[in-house]
Amino acid sequence: MALSACSSGGGGGGGSSSGTKTPLKIGISLSLTGDFSDSGKAAQRGYELWQSVANKAGGVLGRKVQLSIVDDASNPDQVVTNYTNLITQQKVDLVFGPYSSLLTVPASRVASRYHYSFIEPAGGGPSVFAQKLTNLFFVQPAATTKGGDVFANYILSLPASQRPKTAAYAKLDDPFSAPIADNIRKRFEAAGIKTVYDQTYPSETADMTPIISGIAAKNPDVVVGGSQEGDAFAQIKAMIQLKFDPKYLFESNGANSPGDFPAAVGLPNTNGVFSSADWYADSTIAGSKQFIADYIAKYGGTANKIDPTSAEAYSAGMLLQEVAKKTGKVDNATIISTLHSGTWPTLVGNLKWNQYGEPQGDYVLVQWIDGKLQTVFPANGAQHTPLAPKPAWAG
Repeated sequence: MALSACSSGGGGGGGSSSGTKTPLKIGISLSLTGDFSDSGKAAQRGYELWQSVANKAGGVLGRKVQLSIVDDASNPDQVVTNYTNLITQQKVDLVFGPYSSLLTVPASRVASRYHYSFIEPAGGGPSVFAQKLTNLFFVQPAATTKGGDVFANYILSLPASQRPKTAAYAKLDDPFSAPIADNIRKRFEAAGIKTVYDQTYPSETADMTPIISGIAAKNPDVVVGGSQEGDAFAQIKAMIQLKFDPKYLFESNGANSPGDFPAAVGLPNTNGVFSSADWYADSTIAGSKQFIADYIAKYGGTANKIDPTSAEAYSAGMLLQEVAKKTGKVDNATIISTLHSGTWPTLVGNLKWNQYGEPQGDYVLVQWIDGKLQTVFPANGAQHTPLAPKPAWAG
């Protein structure tokens, strides 16, 4: 299903230089139906917002951006068909990535086969980088499984007398969630923070009370949730019910959702909970306020309802513009060679990659303080000092 039609003439794997004023055609496959549809639609909003902002400013090197977005139904086989058709039939100049590592892996292989650059905002699992593709660039600060590194950095930056002595880990059996907690555990144990509880639970676990009861019995100083959204909420609800208050609480996902988290656990109960993020409504990164204003003007709503995936997809377009500005070209070979050096500003931070497209930065540590999600670490970009120990649950 083509959502933004583009003409069949012109363009190809090599793209065009600034001397051509034909439209710049960019093909994208997104999960507009199926399991990933919510996030796929968020990516669509980010891509289409970038298109409208870029075209309002005259396009890229004077060429109007023309997106061709097709639905992959959250299916890996369909995503292969989509990118093959976009490149060989529609003959788009460039492609941007889909949503999820599951779809990014086969999609990036198609792009590599046809020598297309592959700027992708939402596929950062280990399987993506294990392919060792040199045309791929993940538009987030670090690999997904490194989302907890910044929390470990913060805890280990504390004076030894202030560090937690014991830790517990509750992990979703998921290739993106459990490794985040495992990475933190390895670093904590190496620094002498004793593990007193470590439990992995299946995705169908609805009641987290037995696991949280086990953690509470050990009374650890810090609890690390290797979570997605629903189970993170369930963990915290169980802590509230059991009146268990760890001094430090980190949830890898869920708590970084400014719209869903307060509604799920109650705004007063958010206070003091840590998570990591690349973009959120109060981000101080240059361009964020204008992005929010443009987003609300186009789609309505409020800043706190903007999904970070939209900012990540928008940032893919920003990278393309930065390459065009630096080189005066927008062909695939130029994009690939240019992005492999230097540091590039986006809404999700200044990005740089290794040879296989894995970002070499860190996420920021965010914490709920006074009803807002705020940056608390690293100190040079913090909006507020970390709140520790975590205040008691409001009930």
